[in-house]
Amino acid sequence: MADTKSQWLTQTPLVPTGGSLAESLAFYTQHLGFTVEWQGGTMAGVCRDQVRFNLQENSNQEWIDNSSISIGVSDLAGLYAEYKDIPARISPPAMRPWGRREMHIILPSGVCLQFWQLEG
Repeated sequence: MADTKSQWLTQTPLVPTGGSLAESLAFYTQHLGFTVEWQGGTMAGVCRDQVRFNLQENSNQEWIDNSSISIGVSDLAGLYAEYKDIPARISPPAMRPWGRREMHIILPSGVCLQFWQLEG
């Protein structure tokens, strides 16, 4: 019998809301373009294209301050144009020393979303 390893197929980060779940869901759907896939108790699953998060109602500041999610996108400039006026702290796309063009969004909760596009 061949020794086969299971392939990792996807990931869904658990992300703290930093406040109420309802407020977080409103922000993710109204400003970031996510849809709600499921909701129960103090958690909900949201998705946009092929990216999914599980949001958990939690205000633990240490967890929030250390939450950073890196997301590859097909059109960083287009995403910046879409997001530049939302109520969050946003850095414009810039080439980083490690060879990636990136922009960062600090959500009202304090969670950091890092978006990147490989040059090519």
